[in-house]
Amino acid sequence: MNSWKKGFLILLLPLLAFTTAHKFYVSVTNITYAEKDDALQITSRIFIDDLEQVLEVRYGIKANLATDNESELADEYLEKYLRKKFVVAVNGKNRPFDIIGKKYDNDILVFYLEVPKIDFPSVTSIEIQNEILMGIFDEQQNIVHFKIKGKKKSFVLIKSDAKGMLNL
Repeated sequence: MNSWKKGFLILLLPLLAFTTAHKFYVSVTNITYAEKDDALQITSRIFIDDLEQVLEVRYGIKANLATDNESELADEYLEKYLRKKFVVAVNGKNRPFDIIGKKYDNDILVFYLEVPKIDFPSVTSIEIQNEILMGIFDEQQNIVHFKIKGKKKSFVLIKSDAKGMLNL
């Protein structure tokens, strides 16, 4: 091989190394306060294929989310997983949330959650622990945006630090 070809290959190899598709592991959660309901309203967006993988790894079910063949057990196991990996605390106390619904938006599953009757005038802090997908994807990042009564704060939660707190 002549030196021109070797030089070309040396220049080309680093470029080829960066052409492979890189998978991002991320979810986005928005938290707002609904004054008329005295409730925290939470919208969480998670990639469908990542959720399907976690359901198969954790519970052994093939969910087939967003298809005509969606498993009858999908909602049950999604709820089970969500309740285990997503925790809301108000003033340092864990608060249960209601799952209002879910919808599919292209390749994303959107969850609608609500923490009712939080007695907002007495709230001094709201903490979110979001470990969704962190058990199977080390690179998982869960972004949490708070927008409550004029206060805005965002967190990027990672496996080693999966909690974010808004002090009011």
